[in-house]
Amino acid sequence: MPAACLLVVDVQNDFMPGGALAVPNGDEVVPVINRLVASFEHVVLTQDWHPRRHVSFASSHPGKNPFETIELAYGAQVLWPDHCVQGTSGAAFHPELNVTTAQLVIRKGHHRDIDSYSAFLEADRKTATGLAGYLRERGFGKLYLCGLATDFCVAWSALDARAAGFETTVIEEACRAIDLDGSLERAWSDMASAGVKRG
Repeated sequence: MPAACLLVVDVQNDFMPGGALAVPNGDEVVPVINRLVASFEHVVLTQDWHPRRHVSFASSHPGKNPFETIELAYGAQVLWPDHCVQGTSGAAFHPELNVTTAQLVIRKGHHRDIDSYSAFLEADRKTATGLAGYLRERGFGKLYLCGLATDFCVAWSALDARAAGFETTVIEEACRAIDLDGSLERAWSDMASAGVKRG
């Protein structure tokens, strides 16, 4: 039986109610994830970690508003409110999240000109975070994902985990979604087609 790892995605203050890019009811995942963390020997966290004036921020594009879409060199890009700026309280993990036993933190979105939803590959689909190599080297074959948001960073990470050959389950109870124009339904459909399990 392959060794299992819990991947906790972007449980950060800016994605909580009142945060710069709040996921509805995002804070509800914290106690659920803490229970999961207690039952896994191996835990990896991801952290959205943007420099100021990041390409994904609407404020970096005069005349554009959050949630509009533009075309960048690597394709379509949703523009977001400024969020998870490096070193700010918004980028910090939720204060009640149990991070003590995590063995690795993957910071993503730190390249100014590339957005990054996935824990494995940035949005240009070429720039790797190194997570797949870490997991392989540690002998993990099975991944369980939770966190924020189901239809963006969790889904992209799950799809890339499957593409990298990992057995992948998304724990629905421990996730919350943004659901932008039907994005949640599309995400579950894409994950199911890729062989991601819904736990």
